[in-house]
Amino acid sequence: MAARTLISWSSGKDSAWTLHRLRDDPRYELSGLVTTVNRAFDRVAMHAVRVSLLEAQARAAGLPLWRVEIPSPCSNAEYEEAMRALLDRAVAEGIEFFAFGDLFLRDIREYRERMLGATPIRPLFPLWEEPTSALAREMVAAGLRARVTCVDPKVLDASFAGRDFDARFLDDLPPSVDPCGERGEFHTFAWAGPMFRRPIAVQTGATVHRDGFVFTDLLEEL
Repeated sequence: MAARTLISWSSGKDSAWTLHRLRDDPRYELSGLVTTVNRAFDRVAMHAVRVSLLEAQARAAGLPLWRVEIPSPCSNAEYEEAMRALLDRAVAEGIEFFAFGDLFLRDIREYRERMLGATPIRPLFPLWEEPTSALAREMVAAGLRARVTCVDPKVLDASFAGRDFDARFLDDLPPSVDPCGERGEFHTFAWAGPMFRRPIAVQTGATVHRDGFVFTDLLEEL
């Protein structure tokens, strides 16, 4: 019998690719997408994607959205309290696995393992330690489409914000930047690909500098 599984869903390409990988694995029954949402701004935490687009992703994926609301600013204690409530719900609903799209940051993986350690839910890392250059090209070649929503201008030029995550984008990245942005160099919003039933029509809005990052607003195209 397939194990009920949640996916940690940032709205970006790595989450989307995790969904794609697990859809092909009969060992797992996908039960929902878990996203932390900034309560004050009604946007995905860190990626700053509008919740309306997040909900469109969940519909396109055919999975329920499990929102974890956090305040802004949010202390680590407040974040962990919100996650404990989420995990209590997951245990009550018979969830067996929690999948993450992490690639190679060992401290992040260990933090997630500790977070789940007090529960019967097991962590799952389907993309762990895959070479990110090959992985990024694999995503693009397979039809994943994403837009860059956030750039850290300390490591990547602000002009990359709002661009499509495609072969040209990867060609243009400086060698010092991970092709999947695993160190936080950039974040994306996935709007089409084999993990979705249909594309999500988006248009690019304004680009702003805020809190040391460059954000490009995305709007749902009606």
